[in-house]
Amino acid sequence: MKKIPLMLQLALILFIIMAVPTAFLTWYSGEQIVKNSEAAIGETTLAGLNANRKLNENAMANLAQDTSRLAATKIFDRIRSFKTYDELNSNYTNVSRALAVLNEMRNLIRQVDGVESFYFYLEDSDYVISTDEGITTLERYEPIDWTAEALRQQKGISGVWVPRKLNSGVNVVSYVYPLNRLSSTTNGLIVVNVKESQIGKYLHATEIGDSNYLLLAPDGNIISNKDKSLLLTDGLELPFLREVLAQGANEGYMLRELEGKRAIYAWSRSALSGWWYVTQSSMDELMIASRDMQRNIVLLTGAIILLGMVIAVFLAIWLSRPVRQLVRTIRSKSDLGVVNRNELAFLDMAFKRLQEEEESLSRLLKEREQDTHSLAIHRLLRGEVPELINGIFPESCYRIAVVSIDQYRRYVGKTNFETRSYHRYLLVAKYDSLFPEGITVRSVYHYEGCIAVVLNYASGRQEQLDSPIHQALEVIREQTRELIGHTVTIGVSGGTDTPEMVSQRLFEAMEMIKRRMIVGGGSIMYWQNEAENSRKYIDFECSERRILNFLDTGNLEGIYKELENIRSQIRAEESISYDNIMFIYNQLMGVTIKHLRENHIGTGRMIMGRGNVYTIMAEMDTLDELEEYLLEFFGEIVQSLDSGSAPGETNYGERIIHYLKEHYREEIVFEDMAKEIGISYSYMRKIVYEMTGKSMIDYLNQVRIEKAKQLLVDSGLTIKQIAAEVGYYNVQSFNRFFRKYEGMPPSSYKSVKNKTS
Repeated sequence: MKKIPLMLQLALILFIIMAVPTAFLTWYSGEQIVKNSEAAIGETTLAGLNANRKLNENAMANLAQDTSRLAATKIFDRIRSFKTYDELNSNYTNVSRALAVLNEMRNLIRQVDGVESFYFYLEDSDYVISTDEGITTLERYEPIDWTAEALRQQKGISGVWVPRKLNSGVNVVSYVYPLNRLSSTTNGLIVVNVKESQIGKYLHATEIGDSNYLLLAPDGNIISNKDKSLLLTDGLELPFLREVLAQGANEGYMLRELEGKRAIYAWSRSALSGWWYVTQSSMDELMIASRDMQRNIVLLTGAIILLGMVIAVFLAIWLSRPVRQLVRTIRSKSDLGVVNRNELAFLDMAFKRLQEEEESLSRLLKEREQDTHSLAIHRLLRGEVPELINGIFPESCYRIAVVSIDQYRRYVGKTNFETRSYHRYLLVAKYDSLFPEGITVRSVYHYEGCIAVVLNYASGRQEQLDSPIHQALEVIREQTRELIGHTVTIGVSGGTDTPEMVSQRLFEAMEMIKRRMIVGGGSIMYWQNEAENSRKYIDFECSERRILNFLDTGNLEGIYKELENIRSQIRAEESISYDNIMFIYNQLMGVTIKHLRENHIGTGRMIMGRGNVYTIMAEMDTLDELEEYLLEFFGEIVQSLDSGSAPGETNYGERIIHYLKEHYREEIVFEDMAKEIGISYSYMRKIVYEMTGKSMIDYLNQVRIEKAKQLLVDSGLTIKQIAAEVGYYNVQSFNRFFRKYEGMPPSSYKSVKNKTS
């Protein structure tokens, strides 16, 4: 086709566009379409009904999921200790907690169309929190005793849907979701009232013409209908409905005559709730268009075919003329290397080439501008002053704030590279917008876990900006913690009125970050000038000798106390430097390894898997982390040197396996688990591998998958529910691990077991 001239292509296309539909419509208007039209209409009606059913089920499922997510946030834990209305209103703090719960409930219903009201009842309390009445006593609110009967229908941990009529006269379908130890740490009840009219919108979404819809409970009770007077009455009394529900099939359609008119009834039963979705449409009305089309097409067929041939030729010549002229012009001015192709193929290639060049140029300009600014700021932080810097920072005074992620190693261990890059992008963009007017802010990623924030402001305004800057830094600290799940320490330098001194201010901010070693993470620290010779240097040579003596005797308790003594003395020295602290702990690590080697004790096995211990210690933020690391290190040495450790290892192994089997539903942090058992994390991994031949994560996943296999065969839970029951918080992870260990997805495993049983 690309080699056929454009004029001939247009003539052929236009003729086909006119002739083929005409011939098709002529055939379609024959006896065959009349014969099969009722079946086609029946299938279309059923498809529309199923679409409406799925739309309604999806809306109800989404609302149920939103409700369970709200319960899982533990928002209701804030008020679970208040059992009476008077206690809840006893002070401002209690009321604020209740209002926070109310706001979360209102936020949920704003996301969902058609919700009449939403209320929460705490078990054994005398009040409810609702979106329509606010916080009120139970006796002033509508009765809730009907929920007990409704929950008898509950299966699993999900809620139940109950059609009913409110005291206000509004017909609703209520979602009753109980809170208990399976779904939340708070016991109580959530009720979401969805308007029946909203469900009617879903059920009427694709209906055409004179149609009526019905939504029936399994017992035939009418849940939703156009005629509101029939709501909550027995739908089986309506014409043909008893016959419809007695068909035995979960979906289908049938034709019946009602009051001299032919009608089609389509029905579909929900596999989730057991509700019946029924629609009634006039077949005579639906067939009018088909009969009219049959007559009209026969008349138009001949005229269209005759005129089409003539019009196609003239249109092809007329339409192709501008294109042919444009192609000749482009070919005369540029060589795109397109030969043996018609005009359309040539233009398509030319426009693609032009679009690619435009997009590439636009992208290059944006990247160059961003890269140029970032490069200029990096150069400024290194002590250079590029010419571009005056365009980025218009004022004369500078100040540097460095935001450093606490426990950066743990953060890296819990996130992948793409997630960290995304966090970095969000944080750099966010920081620039959080400072008040009058301060120009540019943020760049400085190095591992640190973002440098350059503040630029007018001379003489530093004192009046101190408070707004501190408030902005507090916001940065909180929002960063919420985003990445880790606290941050912020070091703030002094000010300077010359760009050449910016690198020195960066050094000051980084020095304040090092103070995190003593004061702990999550702080905002400001630079204060202090004389270098005012810093006191201390060492712990005596402590080192005592620790080596304790190590030789296997006195782990003595080592722990000596490490606590070192930490206490360091914290007591306000003027001690970061370098002095790191020297103390590096020296202690060095003399320990040297002592072991001098006593012909191999150190490779003891520190295997730790990597470079000095690098790991340098990456730690606080004295507590250093002490914890050394405690674990010395504990492993003593355990390895203790010749009588075999029975202990067996006991530890039993405790570890028991712990994993008891807590497999939870998100287990192995480091915390090791502390609870009383051994180091690396030693715990060694025990598990020797007992099972598997890593800890592999053994935990195996326990979870074995439990999931039982639930797949013995329970009626869905795949999503089973995933949550065995400790997976999304179905994708569950499917991946199940396929890894069983060689097939959970759904296939369930089908195979059901067939064999």
